[in-house]
Amino acid sequence: MELTVPADDKQLETVLDFIHKQLPADCETDLMYKIDVAAEEIFVNIAHYGYKDKLPAGQTGTVWLTCTFENDLLCMIFRDKGIPFNPLSRPDPDITLSAQDRSIGGLGIFLTKKYMDSIEYRYEGDENILTMKKMILRNH
Repeated sequence: MELTVPADDKQLETVLDFIHKQLPADCETDLMYKIDVAAEEIFVNIAHYGYKDKLPAGQTGTVWLTCTFENDLLCMIFRDKGIPFNPLSRPDPDITLSAQDRSIGGLGIFLTKKYMDSIEYRYEGDENILTMKKMILRNH
């Protein structure tokens, strides 16, 4: 299933609701939280930075989200036509440092990488394509 929304963080609830509809009814709360954190990080970054300086003021870009759940595997694919940016290319923050000593940024994508089983990025045509996968083992 695919969802098309404006790249506006006001659409975050719509995005999370769409993902939740793909999840099994017995999805554990802790696992759903991790999925939400990862999806929020990717979507909000696209909304805030993806189209920055690419569109005239007042215009909003678009995010396409494909979300499937098959054979215990959740697959979320975020696509946008914003500025090419691979969030996986950023170095992980040094979490051994205090918050005051760490540089700003990077913690959200660090958590996303920790919470998801796999994350892949590619730029194809004129689109950023970020794919996240998470196994959701269920009691069958």
